[in-house]
Amino acid sequence: MNYLEGKVVAVTGASGIAAAAARRFAAEGARVQVFSLDEKEAAAVATELAEAGTESFWAAVDLADGDATEAAFAAGRARLGRLDGLFAVAGGSGRRFGDGPLHEATTEGWRTTMDLNGLPAFHAARAAVRVMLDEPGPGSIVLISSVLATDPSPRLFPTHSYAAAKGGALSLVKAAASYYAPNGIRFNAIAPGLVDTPMAVRAVTDPDTVDYARKKQPLAGGLLDPADIAAAAVFLLSDESRMVTGQVLAVDGGWSVTEVG
Repeated sequence: MNYLEGKVVAVTGASGIAAAAARRFAAEGARVQVFSLDEKEAAAVATELAEAGTESFWAAVDLADGDATEAAFAAGRARLGRLDGLFAVAGGSGRRFGDGPLHEATTEGWRTTMDLNGLPAFHAARAAVRVMLDEPGPGSIVLISSVLATDPSPRLFPTHSYAAAKGGALSLVKAAASYYAPNGIRFNAIAPGLVDTPMAVRAVTDPDTVDYARKKQPLAGGLLDPADIAAAAVFLLSDESRMVTGQVLAVDGGWSVTEVG
């Protein structure tokens, strides 16, 4: 059984979790739209899907730009005819911009981290909802949050701006799920633990963090595979979860229930 057969699903981002999700969605029968700031990565993912026989669409777009995002989603709809689901992954760490513990974080670090994670999710979800409201049938929107929004790690991940931004995604999911339920549009979130992605390169190359992940995420024995997050997204975007909305699914290898040290 292909759980996304006949659906059109958009993904924001084109590496790590987003790339793994695009491949899995295609394997589950979906036609896939890929939206990313990185033109080469977006084109590469879409080309890979096309070569495997999946009809796809890609656009290089700055998701921090609301008008550009609207235009990209409109182009995707024109190309593939509809939109049934969105998996909003695009975002990133704000450490290099000044994110950190509250007493050390800079105003610029806070603002940049919030924009880096909040604007792409907001603009993509808004564009997706506008398309879904204009066509018959249900829709499903899944935002990426983080286990750090609810289960912090003060020694290794004292990035308070990032945690606040990802916590905001949870609030958006709850509010939007309530508002759009009468329209048949569902909102849910996935809160991953520490995943082996390009964003996590600092963690992957730090022996202390790798050891911590091995203990904190015992089901994974270390960092999570992006494919594990993609699998959860398939469920939330499919009709198998048609009665699920306003929920947060932690895919964390045991992070949130495991004590270390």
